[in-house]
Amino acid sequence: MTTTDITIIHVSKADNWELSRDIRQEVFVEEQECPPEEEWDQYDCCSRHLVAIAAEDPAATARWRSTIYKGISVAKLERIAVREPFRGRGIGRAIVEALIEDARSAGFNSFMMHAQAHLCPFYESMGFTTVGDEFIEAGIPHRLMIKLAAAD
Repeated sequence: MTTTDITIIHVSKADNWELSRDIRQEVFVEEQECPPEEEWDQYDCCSRHLVAIAAEDPAATARWRSTIYKGISVAKLERIAVREPFRGRGIGRAIVEALIEDARSAGFNSFMMHAQAHLCPFYESMGFTTVGDEFIEAGIPHRLMIKLAAAD
């Protein structure tokens, strides 16, 4: 499978929401044992959700939303989940790139995320910088990562 075999869709109707929800349930709640009350939050209704389809199978999902980081309006990338059978195939990179492109089309040029600590090198390869100390979120070590627009 190549990244050209991946289709990214926007969650805009109930069927697509169920695809996203099922992936997050599998990856975060079941596999990583994230408490369900921490996985499903008030931001689901106001975030832009994407789903990656690979060879007709739902493979990954993610969302972004607007927030403020140190006085700057940024797109916060969240809930990036790739189902286990699809890891290592470029799908994670494809969905993060699609999130960034989607947020850019909405006017954002700066981005942040709370990345699982073991994934920091992956996100660094995409231009993100790790900031601050490790912290625990949903029982998993995380790091704040940012990708700010270049100063003019």
